[in-house]
Amino acid sequence: QVELVESGGGLVQPGGSLRLSCAASGINFSIYNMDWYRQAPGKQRELVAGITGGGSTNYADSVKGRFTISRDNAKNTVYLQINSLKPEDTAVYYCNTAAFGSSVWGQGTQVTVSS
Repeated sequence: QVELVESGGGLVQPGGSLRLSCAASGINFSIYNMDWYRQAPGKQRELVAGITGGGSTNYADSVKGRFTISRDNAKNTVYLQINSLKPEDTAVYYCNTAAFGSSVWGQGTQVTVSS
């Protein structure tokens, strides 16, 4: 059974930083592409960053230069470093991968940016 568990969200002031983590189990983690999505209230879920098994990364234009995705294959964990947070970054952040023919999602972690 594939499981993704996110952590690291919270309430932060504008300009602050957070590091989100997503721990994976049930897969040979190192070969899987991993993605971070977010969903703000009343909006569709959107892809913000992805990292391949080989370590190549891609980002949504709205987060380039502020978000950094990385992975630690020894810990079966993917990270999302978020800097210079803005109120519009407020959302539930989800980890995702495609495994065994299915799209697998974590439960999400809430990020709230407010003064």
